[in-house]
Amino acid sequence: MTTVEVVRAVGLGLPRTREVFVRDRRKFRVGQIVYAAFAADERTLGFAFPKDERDWLVASEPETYFLPGRSDLRFHWVCAHLDRLDDEMMRELLVDGWRMVVPRMLHGMPDLPAPAAQAWDAIDRRDWADLRPLLHPYLHWHDRDVALRGRSHVMAHLADHPTPRPPDEVEVRDGQVYRWVRRLLPRPGVRNR
Repeated sequence: MTTVEVVRAVGLGLPRTREVFVRDRRKFRVGQIVYAAFAADERTLGFAFPKDERDWLVASEPETYFLPGRSDLRFHWVCAHLDRLDDEMMRELLVDGWRMVVPRMLHGMPDLPAPAAQAWDAIDRRDWADLRPLLHPYLHWHDRDVALRGRSHVMAHLADHPTPRPPDEVEVRDGQVYRWVRRLLPRPGVRNR
């Protein structure tokens, strides 16, 4: 069985997610779009889910999943009893709901080792104080044609440039991002050898 705190940890670990309280209900959103929300008593969790698949989900495990109220049926939304979800299933549902509301370029972030998603989110928010402890002092940064070494050089570069796209691969050492790699994209009409 999962808990509210585990759900919070997963949700707040996803880039661009903010936790808000609306009429005493805890919600997780990206921008203004809510992708997960607790009931007021925090015993049930609603989350973004494709409309065309939710009847199947509810029918597959009716003791766990249920349809939202009539007024919310127009949304891509389904609900679950929190005490019937394990941590792994909850994480999968929450991440899939989050993927429904973020740009495709972010979809791979939850699959990267921690703290890659948290670091990218800090870069996106331009929160250098949050970013610094997430980066290894001897960071190797390869963002397409930009190659830098050292946390200070990378942070100076990031401060002067737009937010980069998420990395393709990350290496973590001592709980910090040690290697950040975003590969060159092949040019149209040019074959890779």
